Amino acid sequence: MHAIRLHAFGPAENLTYEKTEDPEPGPGQVRIAVRAAGVHLLDTALRTGIQGGPAPLPELPTVPGREVAGVVDALGEGTDAQWLGRRVVTHLGFAPGGYAELAVVDAGRLQAIPEGLDEAEAVALIGTGRTAMGIVQFVDLDAESVVVIPAAAGGLGTFLVQYAVSRGATVIGLAGGERKVALVRENGADLAVDYLDPEWPSVVRAFLGADRHATVVFDGVGGAAGRAAVDLLGPGGKHLVFGWTESGLAGGPIPFEEGELAARGVESITPLGPAMLQKAGGDNPVRTLETQALTLAAEGVLRPAVTRFPLSEAAAAHRALEGRGTVGKVVLEP
Repeated sequence: MHAIRLHAFGPAENLTYEKTEDPEPGPGQVRIAVRAAGVHLLDTALRTGIQGGPAPLPELPTVPGREVAGVVDALGEGTDAQWLGRRVVTHLGFAPGGYAELAVVDAGRLQAIPEGLDEAEAVALIGTGRTAMGIVQFVDLDAESVVVIPAAAGGLGTFLVQYAVSRGATVIGLAGGERKVALVRENGADLAVDYLDPEWPSVVRAFLGADRHATVVFDGVGGAAGRAAVDLLGPGGKHLVFGWTESGLAGGPIPFEEGELAARGVESITPLGPAMLQKAGGDNPVRTLETQALTLAAEGVLRPAVTRFPLSEAAAAHRALEGRGTVGKVVLEP
């Protein structure tokens, strides 16, 4: 098979397209003929040698990637024969191996792909979609909600816009550049604003009027854009922070003054990690969130946006993602 291999931590150019041995499934496993492999910002951090949260740095050489979709083409000993030939999507967990024509995974991690979704769309849901479902657990959105979403044209932002619209909330989506702003508008946002325009907060305030404030900010960017979004929150507002980047208008976590948010009656919540899993509950909360995302997509509530690259151009995909030159989920297709 062909795969992307990383022999040394560093720039995107270190990702090389090579021929390597086909993997074989072990007991209780399946092998997937990969049709789509997800690319995540975490992948770019691990490529450079930076540990990303709980994800450990891989041993080198490695085949990056943790999200794949395709067709089961081989079964390991003791694996349920029902999976053979089925379209499936899975998150590999901390085990890399997704940027390849073939991938092996435990059968217990598989999700069947609903009719009407292609493999690239399914990959967007298995990781990014489940994260969106985990985040929205922490707020009750309804027609009285006013939601501000920085980075609203990204993979996660797209789902948050669509979900909030489905709940009847007033949705304000921020994105950088005309193309991304248009996508946010197409996803149903009541107001789509270019955050590259320094006057964008005034545009939002004029839209809301003197008596309305934001009630929720879904903040995955931090920095100046995140700070300005939080400043739109009124008393009782919630700031859900689930990440930040280190460039442009996004520049690290927001440095709030001590007691600042409490004085304004604003609550800042970090939903990722154990808190998200505890909130989801059940014996397998990760699977619960995956199923919720796939179900909402099958119902048409979530509509994945995908930027596609050939598998051989993984380096270009990483550069585009790091340079904020993509919309929706970045996917590699063998």
